[in-house]
Parts: sequence; C-alpha cells; structure tokens
Amino acid sequence: MATRRNLLVMGVAAATALVLGACGATAEKDGAGSGDDGKPVSGLRIMVPNTPGGGYDTTARTAAKVMEDAKIATGVQVFNLPGAGGTVGLQRTVNEKGNGKLAMQMGLGVVGASYTSKSAATLTQTTPLAKMIEEAGAIVVPKDSPYKTINDLVAAWKANPRSIPVGGGSSPGGPDHLLPMQLAKTVGIDPRQVNFVSYDGGGELLPAVLGGKVAFGASGFGEFLDQVEAGQIRVLAVTSEAPIEALRDVPTLRSAGIDLVFTNWRGIVAPPGISDADKKVWIDVLTRMHDSQEWKTELEKRGWTDAFVTGDEFGAFLTEQDKAVADLLKQLGLA
Repeated sequence: MATRRNLLVMGVAAATALVLGACGATAEKDGAGSGDDGKPVSGLRIMVPNTPGGGYDTTARTAAKVMEDAKIATGVQVFNLPGAGGTVGLQRTVNEKGNGKLAMQMGLGVVGASYTSKSAATLTQTTPLAKMIEEAGAIVVPKDSPYKTINDLVAAWKANPRSIPVGGGSSPGGPDHLLPMQLAKTVGIDPRQVNFVSYDGGGELLPAVLGGKVAFGASGFGEFLDQVEAGQIRVLAVTSEAPIEALRDVPTLRSAGIDLVFTNWRGIVAPPGISDADKKVWIDVLTRMHDSQEWKTELEKRGWTDAFVTGDEFGAFLTEQDKAVADLLKQLGLA
C-alpha cells in the first residue's frame, strides 16, 4: 500500500515573436539587478510550455503577480510556447543554455511528455530552481451532464468504457492522463480500454468539457474554479486525502468509496549552464515570493498545497520523478 500511495502521489498556461525573440540567450541584461541592493529584480522571463488558461499558466502568472505586488521583482514577463505536451518549450529552454534570465514553469506533465513525445531535450538537462506547489485533481462534468455523482459516472464507465471519452490537459504520461488511468484501474476498468483524449493544457481542455466533446474531464481542480463558481461545470470528486476548502461540498474519491489519492506538482527550471550568480538570483526571488503574505493568500485562495523546495533538493526530486515516470510508462508500453 505504501508503494502504491507513493506512486499515486508521484503521478499520482500565445507568445508573440517579439517576446520570444527577447528571451534568447543574447537578451540584454542591462539594469537586470540582482536584488542584493534591496531593489526589485528586473529582466526575468517565465516561459509557460502550454496554452493560456491551464495550470502552468495560472501558476506562472500568479507567481509573477506576487513578485510584482510584493516588490520582489518588476516587469516579469510571462509568455506561452505550447506544443507536444510541453516539450517544445522544454527544447527551447535547453537550447537557451547560459540564459540566466529565462525560466520555464513545468511539472509532472512535462516529465511524462519528454518520454511519450520522444523529446531529445530532457528535464535532467535543465537547472532546477524550485518545486512550488502540489494540487489535487478533480473529476469534472458540464452542468447538463447526466452524471450527478462520481458513482453515477463510474457505473456508466464500467458498463462501456470506450463509449465514455475522458479529456485531460496533458499528453500521455502527464498527470491528466495518469489520473484517469489510475481511477480506471481502481474501479476495475482495464486502463487499455479507456478512451482518453489529450489536450495541450487546461486552456484547451476547458472548452472541450463545456462543449460536451468529452464525457468528463480529469485535471487539477484549480483550473475549473471560475467555471464552477459560474455554474458552468460541476465537480464530481476531488482526489485529495481531505476535502478541499475551495470546494467544501465536493466529496473526495475516498469518501465516495473509491480508494484513490492523487496529487500533481509544479515547479520551475532554468536553462542549462547558467551562472551561479543567476541561479542564486532566481532562487532568492522565488524564496522571497514563497515567504510573502501575498503568496500565502494565493495558496489558500486556489487550494494549492505548499511544497516549496529549491536547488539541489528539487534536483534530487526531479531525478527521482524522471526515473519513476519512465519506469511506469515503459510498463504501459508508452516509452
């Protein structure tokens, strides 16, 4: 059971040409600042390797806003470079060797996509900066769905798995793929029978759920909060150990009789070969952001779990995750 829980916990956000050009290795550093003089750092850019509106996008833009509001950094640029489950952005990050002003928002999905997309670039080539948050998953349906409870959905799913398409905002091997596969296995469905439809981030998944292109969606619950509040989407269950404060009336899978807990994580990495000074600037900025009241407020507001570690500790975690995901995907015949 401990091994299974560990695996589940493990697995278990449009850029213009101008912005992209500005983030190259030759980007100017004049006036960038180091923060050592007490002034806000400037010149930092965060790449989001999938579409606007998803979990990576939300996390990166929230972090940038907190840096601005808390006067930790100024003029932080967040831009999107979607494609291939995040590996287009990953390749760009690796290609930007030595660019200490660029970082990439990432998470478990990019780990998996680097294998399923057979990416030449890998996360082990990047410079680990910080693991930021963990977030529970959610099983969601549009407001007019015939499934009123998670058990209604599971009953229909078990009766004819291939007739119930499930959408996820990640490529195979990412958290939104692993979640329904683990859920299927837990309720007695052969994961190979699951009709999984992959979308490049929550920004693409959301309209698919709203438009009825999939019977249900599986992704981080924070990506749907606005639509839940607007009454457009219903959350049938969350995958956390305990109920989510932001979704007080929504059961956990366990409380609904389904023995599964699943947690996703997100972090931030820099290109390879950056200087120790640039790495220190990033880690100092991220640490000050993490310690700010503004960030604590965002964590509570969005239901994110604080999972902050930096530098070598995050690097060791990334190495562990990379191996675990690779092994799992090999078992599924996906890597």
